[in-house]
Amino acid sequence: MQIFLVIVAMFCAYLIGSFPSAYIVARLRKGVDIRDVGSRNPGAMNVFYKVGFWYGMVVLLADIGKGAAGVAVAKYLVGADFWFGTPYIWQYMAGFFVVIGHNFPVFLKFKGGKGGAACIGILMFLMPWGVPIYLGTFLLLLLLLRSPTIAYMIDFFSFGFIGWFINHSWEFVVFTLFITMLPLLRYIPRLVEMRKSGGSWKRVFYRKNVKDRL
Repeated sequence: MQIFLVIVAMFCAYLIGSFPSAYIVARLRKGVDIRDVGSRNPGAMNVFYKVGFWYGMVVLLADIGKGAAGVAVAKYLVGADFWFGTPYIWQYMAGFFVVIGHNFPVFLKFKGGKGGAACIGILMFLMPWGVPIYLGTFLLLLLLLRSPTIAYMIDFFSFGFIGWFINHSWEFVVFTLFITMLPLLRYIPRLVEMRKSGGSWKRVFYRKNVKDRL
């Protein structure tokens, strides 16, 4: 019975991650396929720039919610099962499947986004006391760099410090590094593309203003 619940939880996490919020919002608002405009990434930032600020906020909150919901399903469906010495093992696995679902959604022929916002939701669910720290650090980085995407990507590492200094858990530190590598690695081609269009790495990581997009 336990293994059945685990399989159900992982499957649900993948389906939750697959929910194409950016695609749906762009279709409903402007009748466009978000994968054909801007950076061609079906994520919140592309919706921000190509559809509108508030529509981007809707997608951002939906994608963050997907991450939290996928982990919550595992927590409440499977419970604390001490496999490999940790009660969080299935929550970690569910978080992985949420990101995989976002990156390779069954509803979009397995062509999805990067999974950054989903990772934020996963880590916020696991480390809720760190939410104010993450948000504060993000605003500071945004003020300095003026690039929302770069700011929230760098800010991922704050969850590693939160996991160690607030939760006192090396597991959270390791999981933070692992789960955030998924969107960071997928973002490398986009960074190279921005480097070519911007002319320098400084332009990639430091913008004139928030609306400045490469």
